[in-house]
Amino acid sequence: QLQLVESGGGLVQAGYSLRLSCVASGRTFGSRAVGWFRQAPEKERIFLAAISWTGGSTSYADFVKGRFTISRDNTKNTVYLQINSLKPEDTAVYSCAAAPAGKSHLPITEYDVWGQGTRVTVSS
Repeated sequence: QLQLVESGGGLVQAGYSLRLSCVASGRTFGSRAVGWFRQAPEKERIFLAAISWTGGSTSYADFVKGRFTISRDNTKNTVYLQINSLKPEDTAVYSCAAAPAGKSHLPITEYDVWGQGTRVTVSS
């Protein structure tokens, strides 16, 4: 079955950038749309960005627009989240999630496969 594995997190100074990766394991993404989420300490998990199966459509939470970019390379079976100008408040566990099989376009109303998350820590 489809499994998602995130990578690219770590400890970074404020102002720097990271590119997180979400790789499908067990099977390919196929035509599923994919989203990124994060959960900061003592906070709820929140939506960050989503991308259609072709990469032609994207959506973002208002607070990340201009700093976060979601993209995908289906030939590499990978969805990316580029985060620029990192801030301490970006510290969180970042997870990717896939829409149900057959859900190719935005908006995504439900997710059925989640990754384990990759931790991003931004220091001052």
